[in-house]
Amino acid sequence: MSAINFKIEARAPRSGARAGTLTTPHGVIRTPAFAPVGTKANVKGMLPEQLAKLGAEVVLANTYHLYLQPGEKIVKDAGGLGKFMGWKGPTMTDSGGFQVFSLGAAFGKTISKFVKEESPTEESVTVYDENVASQHGQLAIIDDEGVSFTSHYDGSLHRFTPERSVEIQHALGADIFFAFDECTSPTEPYEYQREAMERTHRWAERSLKTHRQNIDANKKQALFGIVQGGRHEDLRKESAKEIASLGFDGIGIGGSFSKEDMRGALVAAVGELPEELPRHFLGIGEPADILEGIAQGMDLFDCVAATRLGRHGSIYTKHGVIHLKNEKYRSDFTPISEGSDFTLAYVSHLLRSGEMLGAVIASMHNVKFILDLVAGARQAILDGRFDEYRADFIREYQHGKL
Repeated sequence: MSAINFKIEARAPRSGARAGTLTTPHGVIRTPAFAPVGTKANVKGMLPEQLAKLGAEVVLANTYHLYLQPGEKIVKDAGGLGKFMGWKGPTMTDSGGFQVFSLGAAFGKTISKFVKEESPTEESVTVYDENVASQHGQLAIIDDEGVSFTSHYDGSLHRFTPERSVEIQHALGADIFFAFDECTSPTEPYEYQREAMERTHRWAERSLKTHRQNIDANKKQALFGIVQGGRHEDLRKESAKEIASLGFDGIGIGGSFSKEDMRGALVAAVGELPEELPRHFLGIGEPADILEGIAQGMDLFDCVAATRLGRHGSIYTKHGVIHLKNEKYRSDFTPISEGSDFTLAYVSHLLRSGEMLGAVIASMHNVKFILDLVAGARQAILDGRFDEYRADFIREYQHGKL
């Protein structure tokens, strides 16, 4: 018996969008839903009660980071992730795979989940993530059993296997967690994407077996498998069919794409997924990408972009992203959002001055923007007008994009 229950309440008439409720041991998540990322058991610059007030119903934390600091035993002894961070609602943890593979040959290169280089090199074999970059941690060696890697904190050697990742996530105690997978760079050739996908399938079976052997964890935690295959529609379809056959509590769509290929790869995967299982689009957080995911039938999303953009002085608006350190915002006294006491000029001043509050305000604004966007999409599905909602948003957002 699964630790969660998912119920679809409504479907959009002309797309795959659906609204539902995902009941977990720590509360209900109304889907579609966005999970702000609390990498190290905190969403940067925000108290848990502030997150809840913004509309967040679930938070996602990172296994890799919590394993290294403070260690899963401390989180377990504190009563699990939610109690440790003072968050009363549902929690999720990723497997740590994306961060581990970020330490490989792509370390130090500006490669992300989306293709940014016109001519990929043979060295670009994993995904670079600035969150894990330092003079340490430049090693990730993959084999069929797992991956050996060095800590980006002190260079110490560590090893993750599917069994170890599940063991750590059992200790972290999130309501929903993910099977260990290999997340490749979008620039990887087809042959390696297939190899990594097949390895991910084997690791999925091992993750599921380890989870099922822990009777206590089965009652409290749900395990999601992850679909891989890069930008290739045939691989995505094959991977989705395989992961769906294994008996997971839900399905994650992971890995990386080019912007142009994201829709095709997503459609190919979703077509093979069981209707009754919740679906999570991992690491997707840009407004248009979220709406595309919802239109194709995805239920959950997470991304660090909202807070990362905020820390660097950029905010989402209905007319696109604006950069508050630009000169024209020095004297722009427009409220940062409707009903806000803070103006663009004030937040621009804080950011230019290096004041911590500027990054906090911008980050909170961005998280609320995404949460409101997804909540609006959910209501539009319930009202039978999602396609209009999406079209109206995209038209205004892209037309005014700066």
